[in-house]
Amino acid sequence: METASPVDVLVLGGGAAGLSAALCLGRSRRSVRVLDAGEPRNAPSPHAHNLLTHDGTPPAELLAAGRAEVERYGVELVTARAVDARRLPGDEPAFEVRTSDGTTHRARRLVLTSGLRDELPDVPGLRERWGRDVLHCPYCHGWEVRDRRLAVLAPGSSVVHRALLTRQLSDDVTVVLHDAVELDADARADLAARGVRVVAGRATGVRVEDDALTGLTLADGTTVACDAVFVAPRAVLDDALVDGLGLETHAVGDTDEDLGRGVTVDGTGAASVPGVWAAGNVAGPHHALASSIAAGSAVGAQANLSLVTADLAAARA
Repeated sequence: METASPVDVLVLGGGAAGLSAALCLGRSRRSVRVLDAGEPRNAPSPHAHNLLTHDGTPPAELLAAGRAEVERYGVELVTARAVDARRLPGDEPAFEVRTSDGTTHRARRLVLTSGLRDELPDVPGLRERWGRDVLHCPYCHGWEVRDRRLAVLAPGSSVVHRALLTRQLSDDVTVVLHDAVELDADARADLAARGVRVVAGRATGVRVEDDALTGLTLADGTTVACDAVFVAPRAVLDDALVDGLGLETHAVGDTDEDLGRGVTVDGTGAASVPGVWAAGNVAGPHHALASSIAAGSAVGAQANLSLVTADLAAARA
């Protein structure tokens, strides 16, 4: 088993948040190693949107540019999957991370930006259309499907929120309740006031013609015509890292639904274990590229400040 040279900070995850944190730390002349499995959440999307100065840029191009930027400041990029992480004993924080190739990495501080995995509703065909005409975020993808026939497939009370956001994009919006709880009178009145149709029935598949979505098929054999469908995926964290570090997590979504969990952080991005910060989708699936970049930069600065304080204490001692 190989042991890599220790560094000041290990960044687990090389997406927007992780690279942003690494950039801040590298420019502060910290030794930084980014461990990245190479599976970004936004890989299925052909273009990134709602990102000032880079709107419409393919996600892969953004990642390539970010990796080149951080390498200029001496940041080490390692393509490897972190499979286990733990805090080492002692008063001063220190961490050990093992990757799938058997290498052990050690650092004084840890920045967790490993993102999440989107677990889509159990409807055959949705995964194959993911990022194309099966979509998640109206802010990221809504403009591209404006004025088209749109469907909303989401659990619990989130279906109303998502439907009202989607209604801003098109006059033709249909909510398919699928596994959602029964809507109360107020929710139905809100949707009716905005002209949103509600269809009760479980979606069982998608209809595709000429490689384009044309509808959702229901269990009773009917079809809801649509050109795109917005869904609410369940946020699945990497349990090996989160639980191995003993980090506190919080439920995502309202009490009547299970949309997964996120790592709990305070206003500085600090997690429940001293010496660990978390940013981006690992802290909640609501983060888009812009907010992930901002959060990554912020936790990078906090990790550096923590090291500055520790270095000062050691020097005075």
